[in-house]
Amino acid sequence: MAKIFSSAIIGLQAQIIEVELGQTDGLRSFNIVGMAAKSVEEAKERVDLAIQNSGFKSPTEQNKKYIVNLAPAEIKKEGALFDLPIALSYLLTSGQIAFNPNNKLISGELSLNGELRPIKGALVIASEAKAKGFTELFLPKINAPEAALVPGIKIFGFKNLKEVVCHLEGIHTLAPENGGGQLKIPTRPNSVNIGWVQGQEYAKRALEIAAAGGHNLLMEGPPGTGKTLLAKSLTGILPPLTPEESLEVTKIYSIAGLLPPDSPLIKEPPFRSPHHTASEAALLGGGSPPQPGEITLAHRGVLFLDELPEFHRDVLESLRQPLEEGEIHIMRANLKIKMPAQFILVAAANPCPCGYYGDPDKACSCSSSQIQMYRRKLSGPLMDRIDMFITVPRLSFDKLAGEENKTLEQEIQNRIKEAREIQSQRFQGSILIKNSEMQIPEIKKYCYFDEPSQNLLKQAVDSGKLSPRAYHRVLKVARTIADLAHSEKILFEHISEALMYRRKEN
Repeated sequence: MAKIFSSAIIGLQAQIIEVELGQTDGLRSFNIVGMAAKSVEEAKERVDLAIQNSGFKSPTEQNKKYIVNLAPAEIKKEGALFDLPIALSYLLTSGQIAFNPNNKLISGELSLNGELRPIKGALVIASEAKAKGFTELFLPKINAPEAALVPGIKIFGFKNLKEVVCHLEGIHTLAPENGGGQLKIPTRPNSVNIGWVQGQEYAKRALEIAAAGGHNLLMEGPPGTGKTLLAKSLTGILPPLTPEESLEVTKIYSIAGLLPPDSPLIKEPPFRSPHHTASEAALLGGGSPPQPGEITLAHRGVLFLDELPEFHRDVLESLRQPLEEGEIHIMRANLKIKMPAQFILVAAANPCPCGYYGDPDKACSCSSSQIQMYRRKLSGPLMDRIDMFITVPRLSFDKLAGEENKTLEQEIQNRIKEAREIQSQRFQGSILIKNSEMQIPEIKKYCYFDEPSQNLLKQAVDSGKLSPRAYHRVLKVARTIADLAHSEKILFEHISEALMYRRKEN
């Protein structure tokens, strides 16, 4: 019997799996046990032909009964990353090769000619391998640069099964992959410069506050006024991810299979913009096996929901808990998975189906019932979880034809960087990063204000314009406005501006 260590991806975590292979006398067979999914069961066909095409005797050529056990048996195994360890355990058991499998973790999918195909989650597998004390990790060559981002473990990348065998037997050993020092990391990919947007100074100010404190924002206005362009410009003014955030986001994209092979480390905040026909599972995550949804793919970045009222109402309502807690819990009969979802929600909406309700120059063609039905899709509890509401009006020709402000983006970036540094010092020693993440104890500790501000807030709360949740969100926005102004205390003008961004009911 031979035992080789591999791994399975469960949610956003890797689980060490023992691949045991034993042989006995009996009718020729090759079976896989241990709660293997269909893709894993099919490995015996891929492995058999891959071994034969690599110059070795395959299981079907020998009169033996082979049983592969994937332990622990109670965990369901998905995917084809067990092909390589199964092939090596068979070659080891049948005496065709000899090597010491201790301290080695092996994962990889085999093609029929013995070539190694890329797998998902290489970075997560490398992290788990290091945590469990393995010293070497064997992967397909295309995944090696990604896994090499984890220091303290030797990463070996191979092109095919024969190359792996030659390395293990010392015939032709390969050098471990470099630790990511020479990776090509693109800067600000596909970002829109906020200076391209003419006029809309009010909206730009709101974006600056949202980026500085991580606040959610809803833009409402007629079609074609620049709401989508403004949303896309947000990633251009957000600070780059810290090393810890970068690895966190890269792991998510690695598991989702969305990591570009030429840039295996994500250093810029992600921007996700799902279509309004997206299902609840696509937005929140799920499936079999469970995969991260759009809110997790937008972690530490921006989730842009264009045409917000066009989304299905149940999909929008499902965002309420992740917006409040910054994570999503996916529950199955025998599986519980927690996925991070700390994102800035930026949404855009028209005021009515035709888009011109309240427009001073163009008449609205919608009936009152159509407008009410359209706006009723956005429930009060959902709107209560959005920090800022702005109107993006149509522009005059003079503003549209104005010159581009080429230095605006850099100026805003500098102000946001300074505000984030203030927040970093404030939350030093805690898990908080931005003002939007503050809970009630932190709000009471850091959001102190003067008596005129208190009177203004009292009037807003007592008049019913602010719910308790909206009250705390106003304080968090005011704290960010004060940080941008380098003010230790929240002043009357900061509270006034924060209240100005609350939703006005028509």
